[in-house]
Amino acid sequence: METYDSLKEGERGAWVSIAAYILLSIFKISMGYMTGSEALTADGINNTTDIIVSVAVLAGLRISRKPPDEDHRYGHMRAETIASLVASFIMALAGLQVMIQAGRSFLNGQHEAPDLLAAWIALGCAAIMWGVYTYNRRLAKRINNQSLMAAAYDNRSDALVSVGAAAGIIGARFGFPVLDAVAALAVGVVILKTAWEVFSDASHALTDGFDDQKLEVFQQTVESTPGVKRIKDIRARVHGSHVLLDVVVEVSAELSVGESHDISDEIERRMADEHHISNVHVHIEPYSDSERERQQMT
Repeated sequence: METYDSLKEGERGAWVSIAAYILLSIFKISMGYMTGSEALTADGINNTTDIIVSVAVLAGLRISRKPPDEDHRYGHMRAETIASLVASFIMALAGLQVMIQAGRSFLNGQHEAPDLLAAWIALGCAAIMWGVYTYNRRLAKRINNQSLMAAAYDNRSDALVSVGAAAGIIGARFGFPVLDAVAALAVGVVILKTAWEVFSDASHALTDGFDDQKLEVFQQTVESTPGVKRIKDIRARVHGSHVLLDVVVEVSAELSVGESHDISDEIERRMADEHHISNVHVHIEPYSDSERERQQMT
């Protein structure tokens, strides 16, 4: 129940992002056309893709809260990952659109310096997005939610993109009007880069990929558990914002079933306390003398 309550709480962060992106995208695009700034317009288009990303995070969080059923015995938490994958394709299309528009501006060869007001608008919007990033980051840390943390990092990148757009606009006002188009092109590159990162993370998780370094840390925790003689196998996969861990350990063959079960419980307790992993499946096997002799020979 605590997990589903955390997911519900995480929806607040997604709603904050959606509200901020809707207001800022409308404001930036309209003011971008009024001030003649391609960079500010591109920044506004970037925020429209972020609306979709935030909606995807919200949808993923809501679907993930559904309890396990006959068709989903592990629950629905991978809905977050699927939503992120879909969002990455939409972000990529928006990034290509921004880059094509900036490329046309270069080919036309006509560059006019935008109104300096556009720079102040970009900086003000950057400050707002930094505030949204701070809020979502703190909330994601408190409820230990990876998808909301990813959304927070997207908030931060949007704040930095706005700062870059302001720099391009100011440069254009100081006699280099082409810099406004350059800033728009840079925004497109940032959108594509973010889309690739989201796609890579989502596809890696959906194919049951897992970070080797994290797995080594988990292995050290299991190995240090009193009573564990050897780890025969250890595997992990991501299920939404949660980790599912399967481990096969060998214990002394002289232990009773109850004593072996206590070791299994201790492994589960340590993984929950040290790594916040509540889904741990431990299989116990006997550690024989022949195995001990074989290890000593090697």
